[in-house]
Amino acid sequence: MKLSSELKAFTGRIGYDFTRPELLHRAVTHSSMSSPTRDDNQRLEFLGDRVLGLVMAEALFVADGAATEGQMAPQFNALVRKEACADVAREFDLGAVLKLGRSEMLSGGRRKEALLGDAMEAVISAVYLDGGFDAARELVLRLWGERISQVDADARDAKTALQEWAQARKFAPPAYIEVGRTGPDHAPVFTIEARLENGANEAATANSKRQAEQAAAKVLLARLESEE
Repeated sequence: MKLSSELKAFTGRIGYDFTRPELLHRAVTHSSMSSPTRDDNQRLEFLGDRVLGLVMAEALFVADGAATEGQMAPQFNALVRKEACADVAREFDLGAVLKLGRSEMLSGGRRKEALLGDAMEAVISAVYLDGGFDAARELVLRLWGERISQVDADARDAKTALQEWAQARKFAPPAYIEVGRTGPDHAPVFTIEARLENGANEAATANSKRQAEQAAAKVLLARLESEE
């Protein structure tokens, strides 16, 4: 099986040449495009998530011999969460080579965070199956680059940090309410409000509900901490 010019260009962007190109074809095939003769990337995503996790755990373990488990865990989560995978996918334009069904195409699938994150994990898995763990490690460390060395010492995501703030004060968990939605169906923009039971609230806008929730939580937490 030969790679199309688009997929060949993608391998150049990520710096890896496949001995078994069919693995890359499978990695970029979304379930909306699967058929009895065409496998999708869901199984590869499952494996790639675990390979990514091992690479990142090892990288953090080696980077700081004095770091505790409690310090490494939030950094690890920040580096492997779906948002991080999608961010890497966008940097190397993975969305441009995804094979999507018509419904996903029309709904802006090439820009969807969850879809991009899943596909990035599938590509990692494809490299692992094609070249082994060393090849996968080298790929991940190169693609993630400075994200690894620059990950915050306190890398908890904003929603987790806000929930911990609320729990420490015996509050119920924060609520996230969609207060606005604009844009076409294939590229919606969401406005989400983060709200605590004491009435404190802040809203934020983003291209996905998950991003808007995180942004709202971050703004609210920053305000609460500045007021203390």
